[in-house]
Amino acid sequence: MSRDPAEDASRWLAEQSGAMETALAELVEINSFTDNTEGGRKVGAMLRDAVFRIAGLDARVEPSARYADHLVFSSKGRAGAPPIALIGHLDTVFPPGTFEGFTKDGELRRGPGILDMKGGLVVVAWALKALAETVGLGAIAPLRLVIVADEEVGSPEGQGILKRELAGATAALVFEAGRKADAIITRRKGTGGMTAVAHGKAAHAGISHKEGANAVWALARFVDRIQALTDYDRGVTLTVGKFTGGQGKNTIPDRAEALIDLRFVTRADGEALVKAVLAAALEAAAGVPGTRIELSGGIARFPLEKTEASMALMAAYGKAAHAAGLGDGEAPLIGGGSDASTSSAMGIASIDGLGPRGVGFHTKDEQIEAMTLLLKAQALARFLAAR
Repeated sequence: MSRDPAEDASRWLAEQSGAMETALAELVEINSFTDNTEGGRKVGAMLRDAVFRIAGLDARVEPSARYADHLVFSSKGRAGAPPIALIGHLDTVFPPGTFEGFTKDGELRRGPGILDMKGGLVVVAWALKALAETVGLGAIAPLRLVIVADEEVGSPEGQGILKRELAGATAALVFEAGRKADAIITRRKGTGGMTAVAHGKAAHAGISHKEGANAVWALARFVDRIQALTDYDRGVTLTVGKFTGGQGKNTIPDRAEALIDLRFVTRADGEALVKAVLAAALEAAAGVPGTRIELSGGIARFPLEKTEASMALMAAYGKAAHAAGLGDGEAPLIGGGSDASTSSAMGIASIDGLGPRGVGFHTKDEQIEAMTLLLKAQALARFLAAR
């Protein structure tokens, strides 16, 4: 071994392309749709017992009654060094029978979850294997790796696990789908969802119209108000994606419901948006006597916001990526959230999109560029070797 741990790890990885692809194919061949708990548990067992069986890395299962089990890995690392968080998820978006199997197409590899984000998990595993085989995990910063099983539905359980397990970390790297030119994600919009239910009083439209209280009318007034809260210049959008109500044209409707999507760039804007929706509900119902509007839900994920610390993290990782032959630029603002949003909201400098380069996530043409499995693993190993 040389005196340069990064070079040692990179050389070790240079011989691992075949092993990485074999492991990825095995993971992709098992369907791990979020609600397919049996498949998710199989993938989790493979990750725990084979892929991440690495000297110096301890594994623990966080059982779930609703999803597949979540996984937590940790290393003791160098004394006195602050922990580094590595974040991933094992669930995918395709139900069994929708899109299945691992295929090769020249330099491309295709399959459900290959980009989002089983490829990213393989990148992490082999980077850690390389460091364990060369410098040893005890010589670098302590690691906290969390792989949740519910990210594709917003990590309702995973967020709590991340908040507990990542406490004290000063940096978080997230291995979602790698973007064009290996652009590093530093910003994601926050997301939220709300359900509005308007209650009124049913009545016959011809015989007793005056006695009714029209829930559809109240909710329509509400929708008109909140749609106007969209502000493209601030990156704030509000969408009423579904509206239902009433029984028939000759009945004053006593109930109506709307489903609302919220997106925002800053935490402050997200909190202000929720308050504005609440105020609009009171105003709309007041205009239709006898009605009221109930709201549930709110912010699901705060945004991944750029900070001085996250830009310093991007620069440090980017240097390692550049040395591995990858791009090191910054991605534009991403409209959807990820678990990077959770770590960022904890005050941890966070960057995302560090998985293999590809396109087609959440489509039936999900694919990666095969060579970037190796290059992304080398980039991560170089980054961690310097910590």
